[in-house]
This record gives sequence, structure tokens and C-alpha cells, in this order.
Amino acid sequence: MDLADPDLYTSSDRHRRWDEWASADAVTWTGPGHTPAGFWSVFSHRSCAKVLGPKAPFTSERGMMLGFDAQHPDHAGGKMIVVTDGEWHHHLRRMIGPFLSRLKADTLAEFVRREADELLDKITGPGPVELARNVGPRLPAAVVCEILGIPAEDREFLIALTRDAFGETAAGGNAMSAGEAHGEIMLYFEDLIEYRRHTPGDDLLSALLADEQMTDEDVLINCDNVVVGGNETTRHSITAALHAVAVTPGLLDSLAQDPGLIPVAVDEVVRWSSPAMHVLRVATADIEIGDKVIRKDDAVAVWLASANRDPVKHERPHEVRLDRPAGKHLGFGHGAHHCLGAAMTRLELQSLFEVMVKRIRDVAVAAEPQWLRSNIIQGYRELKVDLSWK
Repeated sequence: MDLADPDLYTSSDRHRRWDEWASADAVTWTGPGHTPAGFWSVFSHRSCAKVLGPKAPFTSERGMMLGFDAQHPDHAGGKMIVVTDGEWHHHLRRMIGPFLSRLKADTLAEFVRREADELLDKITGPGPVELARNVGPRLPAAVVCEILGIPAEDREFLIALTRDAFGETAAGGNAMSAGEAHGEIMLYFEDLIEYRRHTPGDDLLSALLADEQMTDEDVLINCDNVVVGGNETTRHSITAALHAVAVTPGLLDSLAQDPGLIPVAVDEVVRWSSPAMHVLRVATADIEIGDKVIRKDDAVAVWLASANRDPVKHERPHEVRLDRPAGKHLGFGHGAHHCLGAAMTRLELQSLFEVMVKRIRDVAVAAEPQWLRSNIIQGYRELKVDLSWK
């Protein structure tokens, strides 16, 4: 089985396979096929955390998605924060981190709650609501645009391009390949960089331009990373929040009775949805994982979505439960590359739950969810629900 084949992830069968492999703490080899060279895969929470651990002999600089390896490295390696290690990675975290931190989330809280309330305003009315396109992308786009200093009128343009580039070919409605869509994102940021160079603001893009160690290319690819990471993963968690309410009887009632459970629900949705399906690492030395020896320069796919439903780690892993210990998942990664945007994702989901508790009585699935054809993002191509309003 070629685990890089995106067709494998268009049905719920993926969970059955992941359950089996995670329970067995399997370490499997996939030969060349959809990727130019072979790669190892790990599925259990234990093995995934081991590969991502801060002292593990692995690097992200060759690339962090299937398709990259020691012989086919990512050209952004050593420049973009998610594919950078060592001192430059620390520098980028110090530059970008404050704009995505818990402190920044606190200052944006009222803005995000207002956006969440307006989002629900737009979907009131009779008939099913399609969440994947009409709801999921809106809140993350508003937050990312606010952080980067992107004009509000450009949000829809960037949402469509990120869907094409990283979700599913033509998912954003543009007649272009993933590579072409990504190229359009980069061209947009080239123009925005030129504008901010002469008209700086208090946004992340302006701060990166003001840093003397950053070249224009560094600024460009790291802004690209923020807009893609902030849009393409969080939007599926937003959609999943409503899906979770629909398939978990009494969830909204429990949150209404005890709003202190909302942060628990946020973490559960991130674990349950796991939009970042995998991350890739390349071994820098031989290491034994399970019963296999991973050789130096071998690529390893760390299946986060599998680890987050590992039956050994999580009791009844396919259910959304409010009695799980908070934060015991890998939905935001692990180790040095723990997601910088975690605080913003939590803020967006918390704000959404807060307004849902006040305004929505119930959510019901109107049609079976349609999943993205992707080996990168575990997400929704389409999800229709009926909403009952208070």
C-alpha cells in the first residue's frame, strides 16, 4: 500500500487502518510511488512523540511533507520556520512568536469574538448550511489577515488559493494546479512586501521587514508559511467543531451549563479532527524505532492523525469527550516545532464555541461528510448541516 496515495484518505477507512497500525505500534516502509523515494511511517502516539522529540536525531530542513527527503530536499529548507532547525529557527520563533502568542490572542479576543458572531449571522436562515466552504475558512482568514496586515478585501482571494495549493486540486475554484496556486500566493506577497516597505504598520509583515537579518526571500516564504498554516489547518478544526456538536449528543448543553469546559472542548476538537495529517522528518543518524532500524537520511512520516486516535493512548478515541486530560495530543505537534499558532487556533475555537452556546440549540448532519483527497490535510471537502437556532 502506497501511503502517499491521496485516494486512501477520502473515506473513513483511514481510521480503521490507523487504529490497527497504532495499536500494534507498527513501523512500515513505503517504496517509491507517489513520492520519488521510499519513506518509513510511524502511527502510535508513543513512536510519533519519539520521532518528534527534542533530542531525536531527525531534521525538518529537508522538508516536512511527503515528497521530500535527503535526495529531494525542500528549497525552503533552512529559511522557512517549519523547515528550519537550530539558531535560525530560534530567531524566527522570536520574531514570529509574539504575533501568534497567548498575549497577542488576549489583545485580539474581542476582535475574534465579534468575527465569530458575524460569521453566525451570515448562516442564519432555512435549509442546510455547507460548512467546509462557507464557514470553516472565514474565522481563520480574518485572524491571519489581521496579524499579517492583509486588507480585508483580499481574504476571499487568499482562502481560494490556499485551498488549491494545499487542500485539494481545484478545491478553491481556480483552474490551476497546486504549484500554480502556491506561485500566485507568493506573487501576492511580493506586492504586499513592496507596499509595506514604504507604508509599514504594526503587523507581522512590517516587523519581519524591519529585521536586518531577514532578506526579502526570508520575509516572503515565512509570510507564506503563516498564511497557509493559519488558514489551511484551522479552517478544518472550525468545521470539525460544528461536526463534533452534531455527532456528540448533549455537547452544547454541557458547555452551556459549565462554560469552564469550553477549553477542554477546544483541545478535544483539535485532537479529534487532526487537520495536520502528518509531518515528515529525515534521520540524521541511525535510530531504532519499534522493531525497525531507521538509517541516516531515511525519511519518516509521522502520522499525527493516527497518534491522536491511538486506542492505547486514548480511551474511546473516536468520540468527542469532555473528561479527557487537556493537551494530551499531538494536534499541535511536539518538540521544537510545536505549532506557534496554537494560541490563535484555541482562541478561534473558543470564540466559536462561546457564540454557538448562546445562539445555537442543535446541529444535525444533513449529508455524510465528503473528505479532501489529500495526504497532507485531513479535512472536509463538503459538510452540510442543519442548524436549530435559539
